[in-house]
Amino acid sequence: MLKLETELEGRKAYFGDVFKIFRSNGYTLCGNWEYDRGKFDMVLCREDGETIYVRVPFSVLEGELDKSDAYLQFRTPYVIKHVVNTGLDWDENSLLSTTGFNQFQKPVDKDGNISDKSRWEAAGEEEVQEVMESLQSQIS
Repeated sequence: MLKLETELEGRKAYFGDVFKIFRSNGYTLCGNWEYDRGKFDMVLCREDGETIYVRVPFSVLEGELDKSDAYLQFRTPYVIKHVVNTGLDWDENSLLSTTGFNQFQKPVDKDGNISDKSRWEAAGEEEVQEVMESLQSQIS
């Protein structure tokens, strides 16, 4: 994991105001969110079973995340690499995997080693800066 130096950390906004902006900038709401916290993810690079993401975590200060009036505070963005097995998954779900019903699998390494760290830090900081420019009227 590579922590990023950005001006987004500590800024606050309403979920309903920022969700569409993040989505229009290529981010998704990370699937394992809780009512009191979550993360926006964007793929920086995907190749040979390795995916490098820029991740923007946040805490919910008021309300619940599934509501547009949830009040968020952004935490330190970071870059992370997931490594997955690109071969067949031979376990109890193998039939599902080969028939296409189980297209997602857990990463082999959720925090893989990132080579060329300065490259990915710069790429992550640039992406966060771009989304911040879109968010200017929505964050405090």
